[in-house]
Amino acid sequence: MLGLSKYRYKATEDQIKKAHRKKVLKHHPDKKAAAGRTDDDNFFKCIQKATEVLLDPVKRRQFDSVDEKAEVEPPTKKEMQAKGGKNYYKLWNNVFRAEARFSKVHPVPQFGDENSTKEQVEEFYNFWYNFDSWRSFEYLDEDVPDDNEARDQKRHTERKNANARKKKKAEDNARLRKLVDDCMASDERIKKFRQEAHAAKNKKRLEKEAAEKKALEEAKAKKEADEKAAKEAEEKAKLDREAAKKAKEAAKNAVKKNKRVLKGSVKDANYFVSGDASPATIDAVLNDVELVQGKIDPDEIAALAGKLSGLKVADEIKGVWSDEVKRLVADGKLKEGDAKTLA
Repeated sequence: MLGLSKYRYKATEDQIKKAHRKKVLKHHPDKKAAAGRTDDDNFFKCIQKATEVLLDPVKRRQFDSVDEKAEVEPPTKKEMQAKGGKNYYKLWNNVFRAEARFSKVHPVPQFGDENSTKEQVEEFYNFWYNFDSWRSFEYLDEDVPDDNEARDQKRHTERKNANARKKKKAEDNARLRKLVDDCMASDERIKKFRQEAHAAKNKKRLEKEAAEKKALEEAKAKKEADEKAAKEAEEKAKLDREAAKKAKEAAKNAVKKNKRVLKGSVKDANYFVSGDASPATIDAVLNDVELVQGKIDPDEIAALAGKLSGLKVADEIKGVWSDEVKRLVADGKLKEGDAKTLA
């Protein structure tokens, strides 16, 4: 009506007043009368009404909320795919820039481009899924009767207008929600972030499985190593026991053998008498041999047997026994007069 369509909601107060003056100069009834014209004044009344609406902040907002060009149609699939998808972000930016002017909250997050971070994209969609719009639809209300006698009709119209505004608001919210859904469904950034998240999740799962597998393998290897070490230790202990048993038996046999040597030596010496030795003499000498053997350990028995081994002369044999008896007496293991047959 005022010729401000190219500005629409961006039209300033100065632009509105200037446009109004221009229209008034051309369409004022006095001007037309002076020119000899008798045109209907309805157009001039519309100019006045338009100016009144646009210069009133409340009515201006109500009018702007139903601006027929307030909404930018979302791009079609063909448009989004044109030029290899290069226009995708530009087209959707235009859509959300148009919708952003209805936001009660500012600044409004930008749609961004292919270089936007995951945080920026999430902030954008979180904002629009929780969009708080000041858009209202009072401008489309039916006129309420001013006649006081038509009170019922007035209340009916007011209820009808309230329900109509509520319905239009719900429809607009649904429209905006679908617009955001459609945008998100075609947003390659969302697909990329999901793929990255899926890859990261798979990587984490694979790392966890690898760690668990490694732990199981290490546990298995440790168990096998422990079992092997236990088995080897058991086998070694068994071998040690057998070796100790053999050594003990060998030592025992050696002691027996050395004791035979000791007894054999006195026999070879004819029990230190000339002629046939009497049983009493034999018993006395062998008892002294037993006495000496009982006072010395296996190593000493072996040493004594080594000295006596191979000796055949009675005096030499007697000398070895005599020296041993003297040593034991000196060590306090025998008393003077003990083993006198050998001294």
